[in-house]
Amino acid sequence: MRPDNTAHLRAAARRRQERTRSKAVRALRELGQSSCPVTFEAIARQAGISRSWLYTQPDIREHIEQLRATTRRNAGPPLPASQRASTQSLLVRLESATARNKKLAAENRQLRHQLAVALGDQRSSLARPRGFDRGHP
Repeated sequence: MRPDNTAHLRAAARRRQERTRSKAVRALRELGQSSCPVTFEAIARQAGISRSWLYTQPDIREHIEQLRATTRRNAGPPLPASQRASTQSLLVRLESATARNKKLAAENRQLRHQLAVALGDQRSSLARPRGFDRGHP
């Protein structure tokens, strides 16, 4: 019978969790003090950890969201009117995107139809008895 190593595995997992947490906290401090925007992606990249892990930690997640909201408010003065997109240019961009979406939807419908026809042909060829194609009844 093998020895019970679960205590060692639990201890290793606990150490890994603590290391990951300390990396995340350090990255939070560093990015919070810098002028870089605080995002889950930036924290994960800085700490060398996964973004999904950050989302599973309620306290760290809350801290990131608070810093993110703070950096958004302090992002700087709004753009001058001369540099902002005009209503007309936004409408043109919206119309262009809508036309592109319609074109892609039509293309998707066509491809779905072609796929259905191909699958139907494939099923009907599989349903034929052997020798049917060679002129045997």
